Amino acid sequence: MKTKNIELVLAPPTPHMVGDGFRVHNFIPSGHNLDMKRMSPFIMMDYNSKFYFPPTDQPRGVSVHPHRGFETVTVAYKGKVAHHDSSGNSGVIGEGDVQWMTAASGILHKEYHEEEFSKNGGDFQMVQLWVNLPAKDKMSTPKYQGITNDQINKFELSENGGVIEVIAGQYENVKGTASTFTPVHLLNAKLNKGAKASFNFPANYNTGLLVIEGSIKVNDAENVPTNHFTLFQNDGETFTIEATENTIVLILSGEPINEPIAAHGPFVMNTQAEIMQAFNDVNMGKFGYLEE
Repeated sequence: MKTKNIELVLAPPTPHMVGDGFRVHNFIPSGHNLDMKRMSPFIMMDYNSKFYFPPTDQPRGVSVHPHRGFETVTVAYKGKVAHHDSSGNSGVIGEGDVQWMTAASGILHKEYHEEEFSKNGGDFQMVQLWVNLPAKDKMSTPKYQGITNDQINKFELSENGGVIEVIAGQYENVKGTASTFTPVHLLNAKLNKGAKASFNFPANYNTGLLVIEGSIKVNDAENVPTNHFTLFQNDGETFTIEATENTIVLILSGEPINEPIAAHGPFVMNTQAEIMQAFNDVNMGKFGYLEE
């Protein structure tokens, strides 16, 4: 097995607001060679680093918006988000939970800070990923995988080193809880100070990691601090991380979808004609109805 070397370590880009409830650093797509193709099937990563929201009676969030052609994956670390969609689905994503939403053929959706969290205020920290779908699945039926933390399969590291939460894919002999359309690995490594873990993904899989809390040393060489993203070269299979303090690291690796990408706002398809069709379908009410 050959080592998977680091291509770049990226500091968090300047944050911007999505609606009035999400203060995010946009790592993908961005400059630094991190476009939608480079990290395919991961075509977007917004990271709300730990941020205090004061109490309010009017929950902050994002009002009604459409999605088509991909999946949204929300990983909650601090705070709670309530969501509703035009198919009648609703729920709350709590601390430690994951929501894997397959927008596919299209839904209307809105996301807000959960009511009690809004009233009390508090630290808020989440990642939202967009995972692309292959052309043959882009118009499949929308669905949800609401995964609470106790439903996430876990691998216990030896010597009280911590735990690897296997959201999707596989780590050692533990299979991920979420089902995916293409090969995708999504892991939360929660390591105690001094613990070390190794990872093994095919060389052609696009692979990166985000340090959510603490700091790590990668491949016994490169120090990566909190809120920084590491992109790996496609030149090997294995890498190691060592926690230089108690640490949480989100690790993502997936087989690239080698198809054309046509993206505009909340739609990710294969051609511009399909993008125009998506706008037409929304305007004609084909995504259903959802109150603001």
